[in-house]
Amino acid sequence: MTTTIDRRTVDERPDEHHPARWWHKLADGRIQCDLCPRDCKLHDGQRGLCFVRRRKGEAMVLATYGRSSGFCVDPIEKKPLNHFYPGSSVFSFGTAGCNLACKFCQNWDISKSTEMDRLMDAASPTAIAEAALAAGCRSVAYTYNDPVIFAEYAIDTAIACRARGLANVAVTAGYIHAEPRAEFFAHMDAANVDLKAFSEEFYFRLTGAHLAPVLETLEYLVHETDVWTEITTLLIPTRNDSDAELRALCRWIAGRLRPDVPLHFTAFHPDYKLDDLPATPPSTLARARRIAIEEGLQYVYTGNVHDREGGSTFCPRCHALLIERDWHRILRYDLTDDGRCPHCTQAIAGRFEPYRGSFGNRRFAVRMARR
Repeated sequence: MTTTIDRRTVDERPDEHHPARWWHKLADGRIQCDLCPRDCKLHDGQRGLCFVRRRKGEAMVLATYGRSSGFCVDPIEKKPLNHFYPGSSVFSFGTAGCNLACKFCQNWDISKSTEMDRLMDAASPTAIAEAALAAGCRSVAYTYNDPVIFAEYAIDTAIACRARGLANVAVTAGYIHAEPRAEFFAHMDAANVDLKAFSEEFYFRLTGAHLAPVLETLEYLVHETDVWTEITTLLIPTRNDSDAELRALCRWIAGRLRPDVPLHFTAFHPDYKLDDLPATPPSTLARARRIAIEEGLQYVYTGNVHDREGGSTFCPRCHALLIERDWHRILRYDLTDDGRCPHCTQAIAGRFEPYRGSFGNRRFAVRMARR
């Protein structure tokens, strides 16, 4: 299903040379990008590993400002966020490129694209906010590829969305330096952070990145901001699914973050450069969930599978079933308007408001059309 929404703003033209922030000049004449820990050092005309930030003359530019790989309306549970206005719809978009090099990327056709003509749709921040309102969405998600690499575009869009009462959601790997991290997340209301594994070897060999900056981002979000945060770990057979690693990950979340930070274990399917492994069996997801609960985590979910128990929210005090889900569809909702268990009055961690029904498993593309 595709819906066409008019966009009428002062300037709808995408900007391939939008001034980029967070960089400085080096003594040898190169420019260093200070957005993420890759610290790409560029000669004139060169692009960073993310492909979308490049040097032009004596400055850096963002090549994807106002350009998108597409717009869709999704259930918020697809991000996945189970404790952020459950049942609501979210207006989702991304651009191209990524600052990680995951061999198992599930969106590799977007995140690894080096062709700007993949960015077939264009819209200003104001147009996106207006389109989200017209589609009846509660929030806007910066997703598909990592939004930190198009931070300037995401921030401007987030400002336009907040001015219209829309919430902002970042779906990110959290690989970003401290200064841009603070400014980027100041404009976000929720984040799902992709904690890809709990070993430096995995990060270095399979993503080309490092674990420590991601853990720093998680601690920053949970302890220094009001951004509602959930975590996703894609379980890859034989790579990050051992009992020992899962226990270490869960103990870190319980001890360094909080036991009420939701954790999603999702199923891997063979893709991109890691197509020689089997898909994650449901039994692995169930085992990981059991370990997480044993380690004291209160809200643990399984994803990319039909698993009503693993997809549902239970009260951490009386263990009553509060939100029953099948995939992204809510079958039963039993929370008070302010997000409490009606049986024991336990406050459930998250962001809640009076329930208006479930958007369900629907998903439809949005075409931004100029009138």
